[in-house]
Amino acid sequence: MTPVEKPSPTLLQSALRGVACRCPRCGEGKLYAGFLTLRPRCEACDLDYTFIDVGDGAAVFMILIGGAIVVGAALVVEVKYQPPFWLHAALWLPLVLVTTLLPLRSMKSLLIALQFHHKAQEGRLVGREPQ
Repeated sequence: MTPVEKPSPTLLQSALRGVACRCPRCGEGKLYAGFLTLRPRCEACDLDYTFIDVGDGAAVFMILIGGAIVVGAALVVEVKYQPPFWLHAALWLPLVLVTTLLPLRSMKSLLIALQFHHKAQEGRLVGREPQ
């Protein structure tokens, strides 16, 4: 008797698993051992996490998104109220931390889940063997 294989998750299911910081294959096992430290494998389905290579993509996305939010808000406040610079520092430094660090885990997990869903791998030239 052969084991029944589960169907591949849809793109939405993969994205939701990523945002929830869960295993991209089963959606049940935890992805992280620390804040951004990955576990070696899934404790539920035993998926080996060595294929994961998102690099700095999550950090770059969060810096760009958080920067756009903070700079836009700072410009609006400056033009409308013209507060002193110390108030700008008191307002925007915490907001920078909140908009970049809090969603960083979920963004990294989302990129991992999308990498798994699309079976992303290192690029190769057609007809050439890796050396």
